[in-house]
Amino acid sequence: MLKKINHNRRYFLTTMLKTIAATQLGTIGCTTQHATSATAELPIEGDLPSLGGATTWLNSQPLTVDELRGKAVLINFCTYTCINWLRQLPYVRAWSEKYQDQGLVVIGVHTPEFEFEKNIDNVRRALTDMKIDYPIAVDNDYAVWRAFGNHYWPALYFVDTQGTIRHHQFGEGDYERSEQVIQQLLSEAGTNRVAQEIAEVEARGFEVAADWNSLRSPENYLGADRTQNFASPGAVLNKPHSYAVPAQLRLNQWALSGDWTIGRQAIALNQSGGRIVYRFHARDLHLVMGPTERGTSVRFRVLVNGQPAVAVRGLDVDEQGEGIVTEQRLYQLIRQPQPIRDRQFEIEFLDSGVEAFAFTFG
Repeated sequence: MLKKINHNRRYFLTTMLKTIAATQLGTIGCTTQHATSATAELPIEGDLPSLGGATTWLNSQPLTVDELRGKAVLINFCTYTCINWLRQLPYVRAWSEKYQDQGLVVIGVHTPEFEFEKNIDNVRRALTDMKIDYPIAVDNDYAVWRAFGNHYWPALYFVDTQGTIRHHQFGEGDYERSEQVIQQLLSEAGTNRVAQEIAEVEARGFEVAADWNSLRSPENYLGADRTQNFASPGAVLNKPHSYAVPAQLRLNQWALSGDWTIGRQAIALNQSGGRIVYRFHARDLHLVMGPTERGTSVRFRVLVNGQPAVAVRGLDVDEQGEGIVTEQRLYQLIRQPQPIRDRQFEIEFLDSGVEAFAFTFG
């Protein structure tokens, strides 16, 4: 699964869920890549573009194409609230740790999707939380993104010691093949005794792979520019308005209750007691959100089918089914055991001053 930008529009894409087109999932615009022998010929896909468009670097001094000659390089396009990248991250982190002493340089290119992801303090905090210590090029102006002609989060580009791109991977999955490519590039460079075994990865929390077999809900943005299936009547743009939840929601519909302002990129709560209700079908439910003012916090409680989300609570919900919004990031609110079925999610905010951007599922 991945995200794609095309003509400044983002689309939710997947190859795993072709049977559920009615939920408005799209398909990846490239063929599925299958694992092959690590000794297979790798094509030449172009030269490593300049990284000079990065606005700043974290965990490193700025790196140039010339400085990277003689090293195998893995470029990883990311943005810190992207669930697709978060689920890929444990593999990239493992490859960096395993192969850095054999000549591999991993570089993350953080190209923000939301405005708050341009905030360097937010990115720096996320890197610390995610235990990322390899170099990160902050690409707030999309200059590196454009130089690569990239359209996806996450995206991997594999570069040999001559500065030539030899392989790419768009979206989650195909991890064994990706590691085989790393091993091949290191072997081509003359690295002695490149380990042929595949890294063992134990993903936890946000990083656990989606339950693809039971996933029936696509990512959905809440701002007016990109939202789908909003069910509350009488939507008003950029003005405070009182909303109500219809008596019944269909699968993947969502609604608001209380005094909200719907903006183009997000929705903001004006008075305490506001609710977001979503009918979904997935093991995991995440919500990208944060306080509207830095340094403040917003309390919330989560219900599923009208009951406190205790047995199905996610990482950011406590044993009473409650939590606190303290930062602009992705919050995991639901992780439910089998059996997975249609459920009605509800989050009630006990304080005003929260803004919400997107739901993602897994």
